[in-house]
Amino acid sequence: MSVFRTIDAPSEGDLSLCVHCGLCLNACPTYLELGQETDSPRGRLQLMKALAEGRVDYTPRVQQHFDRCLQCRACETACPSLVPYGRLMEATRADLFQQDKMLDRRGRLVWRLVMRGVFPHPNRLRALGMGLRIFQRSGMQGLMRRSGLLGRLSGTLARLDALSPDVRRPFFEPCDVERYAPPGPPRARASMLTGCVMPLSHPDTHHATARALSRNGVQVSAPGEQVCCGALHAHGGDVEAARQLARRNIDAFLPRDGVEAEAIIVNAAGCGSHMKEYGHLLRNDTDYAERAQAFGERVRDVSEYLVEVGFEAPSGAINRAVTYQDSCHLVHAQRVKDAPRALLRSIPGLELREMRRPDQCCGSAGLYSIMQSSLSGAILRDKMSDIANTNADQVCSANPGCLLQLDAGIRLYVDDMSGDRSPHVIDLLDESYRAAEGDDYARRPE
Repeated sequence: MSVFRTIDAPSEGDLSLCVHCGLCLNACPTYLELGQETDSPRGRLQLMKALAEGRVDYTPRVQQHFDRCLQCRACETACPSLVPYGRLMEATRADLFQQDKMLDRRGRLVWRLVMRGVFPHPNRLRALGMGLRIFQRSGMQGLMRRSGLLGRLSGTLARLDALSPDVRRPFFEPCDVERYAPPGPPRARASMLTGCVMPLSHPDTHHATARALSRNGVQVSAPGEQVCCGALHAHGGDVEAARQLARRNIDAFLPRDGVEAEAIIVNAAGCGSHMKEYGHLLRNDTDYAERAQAFGERVRDVSEYLVEVGFEAPSGAINRAVTYQDSCHLVHAQRVKDAPRALLRSIPGLELREMRRPDQCCGSAGLYSIMQSSLSGAILRDKMSDIANTNADQVCSANPGCLLQLDAGIRLYVDDMSGDRSPHVIDLLDESYRAAEGDDYARRPE
């Protein structure tokens, strides 16, 4: 009898697409690191099929192979049979999560407190951010890092601290986009996802996004009712929480009785990938299925959107060598590879130095860097070696989790990179505009 029990179980048709060719193996970071078939996409698909057919029981050992998956979806790019591996892994986790098989009692309690109790609530997230800000401004974080006390108390706490963003700058609010306006009549209108963590961790990137869009004639708005996109919940199997968040965002961006967003702009690759798939997430919801599909069709990564509508090349020089780390959910899930590079190559003075494998995961993968810290660290070490071999001054990316992971890697492995943090692609475009036109280049006239 099948282990799967719910409507969210992986599709037999999707599972049958795999022809066992093995082309996915060398694209999979966990297979390359561990060398085990069961830690490859092909092996995990066979485990899913065996569970569906009742040939194996769901055991901690089986779960370990699923837990080790980054869900980077590099296997999808390599697969000639177009196996929707990301969808299958999310479906597997969703079914098992609903049966309370994914987490033990303690894990379920932590999940309810953090993932359901904090992430969907912007005010609670900001309260946590304020606590972290006090910790950083007081000097306690620096003291803890120098003393190594956190590592002695808990490896998880030390890893959380290593990945924690600098939150000493003012947080970004949706109304902040109103500071900026196109230089003339707008040629397009777009709404911007601010998300859950990025307003706290990367407020400057949100300002850069709003400025760059406005500079190129786009009137930008940001609904105050928007919430977390739900990507972390879906990846972790909590599909019902992901659906609730998706419905709230659809109501915010595509209100039934208001002005709908013409385009929905995202500067976090993981969020954008998940939001483009809202149609699949809510396919069985008669009230939201059609609107969810329309929502997903309007989602664009900021680099993708600027290339689509056309952007004016900046004229301010940035004289440094930069290497670009492809965010997995941008290059593999959304298949957006050229647009970020087009923005970078438009910047005068910037030399783009490609890594040997720019599209291989850095090991961040949302909560993975905390839950699978040892394997994540090994994957990061390989990535930092690839970065160091470019001799670039900076590494940039298009996803906040990747940027935090890369910053942690720089502190551990690289001594000669400039700046105190790795920039987002849009940060560099914005820096070039500001270098030529001043810091207030897109500010709305008073």
